[in-house]
Amino acid sequence: LALLSPCCDDAAVEEAADLALRQINADRDEGYILSLYRIVSAREQPQEITGSVFYLILDVVDTECHVLSKKLWKDCKTRPAHSTVYGQCKAIIYINHARNIAHLNTYECTLQPAPRRYIWSVCPDCPADDSPTKPEYSEAAERCLAKFNGESEQTHYFSLLNVTRGSMQWVIGPAYFVEFLIQETSCSKDDKVADISMCEPLPPEKIGFCKGSVVNSRVEQPVTSVSCEIYSQQDPATEEENQEANQ
Repeated sequence: LALLSPCCDDAAVEEAADLALRQINADRDEGYILSLYRIVSAREQPQEITGSVFYLILDVVDTECHVLSKKLWKDCKTRPAHSTVYGQCKAIIYINHARNIAHLNTYECTLQPAPRRYIWSVCPDCPADDSPTKPEYSEAAERCLAKFNGESEQTHYFSLLNVTRGSMQWVIGPAYFVEFLIQETSCSKDDKVADISMCEPLPPEKIGFCKGSVVNSRVEQPVTSVSCEIYSQQDPATEEENQEANQ
């Protein structure tokens, strides 16, 4: 059948890109929700009976939402230019409105952070993303987690899973900015625990995504801030998720 070349701002193409990106994000189990930046190209192949296959190339950027949040990309805030991860996704999706089908056949995404030279040119003082595996970011995440465990109303302690993002900036001293995942453990907060990392994960697992910072100073105590979202692995599906499952 003929391969059509619809305009990228065609309503059917925009719908196909939206549905494809939703399913791409739902399929990923690590990293951040991807947001649509631009439709680069689109090809449509109508099927003999009904429906169409769309061949899409999409420019994407990452957002501040972790994929474990299961949020829709349109509900997630994109990052500032200096900390954005850019990428491109190639996707093939079959859409059949008559049968209420939207099936993502295949996709491939490549991502990379903004070049440091670009970051320094637009914002010389902005913190640049660094390797999250460095010990200073793990230490900062542990400090932030200790603050969360001490102040939250959760009944059990949470332990650190891994640091997903880290950056450093000089303020009144070195300031470390971290994003990290945590998991609920079997250790109750009614008990004193010397080493939370020794606590076993509590099934069914509750996973949290946190953002925090530690600002060090030679004259004052470190200032720590943290905020976390907790996701239950057995949260009931939303109406939108049920609809996507049916599709």
